[in-house]
Amino acid sequence: MKRNSASSASWWKLSGVQRALMIYVVIPMLAIVGIGLGVGIERLNSLETERLKDDLELLGRAIRLPVQEAILENDEEAVQRALESVFEIGRVYGASVYDANGNRVAAAGIASRDLSRSRVAQEVVLTGEQQERTRQISGVEMYSQFLPLFDPLGQPNGFIQINRQASDFDASFARLTRAAWVIWLAMALLTLTVVIFGHYRGVGRHVNQLKQAMTRVEAGQRDYRTASDGPGEVAEIARGLNQMLDSIERKDEELEQARLQEQELAEKLQHQEKMAAIGNVASGIAHELGAPLTVIDGRAQRLLRKESDPDRQRQLNAIRGQVARLTRIVQQLLNYCRPAEEHLEEVTDDAALNLPELLQGVLDSIRHELDDEALQLRLILPDQPLPTFYASASRLELALVNLVRNAAQVADQWVVVQVDYESGPVSLHSRQQPEVTIRVLDDGPGLSEALSEQELMEPFVTTKGQGEGTGLGLAIVTNVAQEYRGRLRLENNPEGRGCIATLTLKLAT
Repeated sequence: MKRNSASSASWWKLSGVQRALMIYVVIPMLAIVGIGLGVGIERLNSLETERLKDDLELLGRAIRLPVQEAILENDEEAVQRALESVFEIGRVYGASVYDANGNRVAAAGIASRDLSRSRVAQEVVLTGEQQERTRQISGVEMYSQFLPLFDPLGQPNGFIQINRQASDFDASFARLTRAAWVIWLAMALLTLTVVIFGHYRGVGRHVNQLKQAMTRVEAGQRDYRTASDGPGEVAEIARGLNQMLDSIERKDEELEQARLQEQELAEKLQHQEKMAAIGNVASGIAHELGAPLTVIDGRAQRLLRKESDPDRQRQLNAIRGQVARLTRIVQQLLNYCRPAEEHLEEVTDDAALNLPELLQGVLDSIRHELDDEALQLRLILPDQPLPTFYASASRLELALVNLVRNAAQVADQWVVVQVDYESGPVSLHSRQQPEVTIRVLDDGPGLSEALSEQELMEPFVTTKGQGEGTGLGLAIVTNVAQEYRGRLRLENNPEGRGCIATLTLKLAT
């Protein structure tokens, strides 16, 4: 019921187009019709008045001959009967006969007693032509028709007066006027109703749909489209509006894509600037450490050739191994500054990667760095054997060493490295690249609340004390993860103390 009443109210409420239609079309049209009606009523009033006058004239002519004959025969009763016969027609109030001097000879109904001083009576007798006047008779406004009477020689010897109430003419005109204006008013109301309702059904409701569409779009509903129905012009406007909105949406998408590309280029530029800074640092490190490491390795090698004690040989080999590891780390840091495409070119069919061996080697390397021999480093592999992967072993070792080293430096009792492997679905045409997840868990204090996860992955950002860290570890891991379309995620352990670093990589099998 509310919907019906709202719909009914909506089409009665005039819109701007409907008001313009009323002002410039309907009202002028009704005014023209009203003026024409007024002119027509005046014309009809004249015709009706003439008709009423003609009726009286016909009555007078009808009784004039009998009255003339009765007067010649001096038959008063015949004159009286002739006068009374006019009342059979109706709407006649009096009839009377006068001689040439204006003295009344006979009368019926309302009539003047004496017209001897009446100018109109004199004109009738003198001219022998009929006359008409509106005059007071017995206090009543009467319309009188005067018809001359003639003797056998054709000379006027009297006249007949037939009276009709003057208000009869006005009453007839008033009835006709009321009827005409009532009809005009009814037609005006009907025209207004038809115009308003017809405009709403034919045009207005479709225009309202366009207005609602524009209001919704203005409110932020950019995906809203209006129905393209209604008259041809309105439907064309609706289609044009929808096409315009589609075009705006496409332009917005293009602008958004351009903005994203610009943002990506800005991020790449910022990343390259960071890499350049890191490259300068790495070059300095390589320059400063390269010669001393070469000297240490050469002297250890000479001592090893001269030494025969197995225990000392083992110690010298350990020294050479640490020197080689330091040299490799410096080289890996230099490689970090190279473009990712250069790293990926190292992955060939001959670069098969045994992930368990690589992880075990990472743990062994970290053990040599530890001062606390009680700290446990544990590797957990999946139940099913891992396939052979193809990747840059040096890049992955660099990333894993940084993750495990960070965990070992803050752990209290243990660090666990856990590996999960998920193979992608196989189809007739392709096999999705498998995903390897490596989690490094520790029982340390967890992540600092002062820095966000994103900030911790930025170069040169560290939570360690002065001189204890460079802030490059997690940045290197993030860079390696991006090279293999992976990601690094840091979070506190929800089941207890410590942190979980999750490195996800997509490696070719």
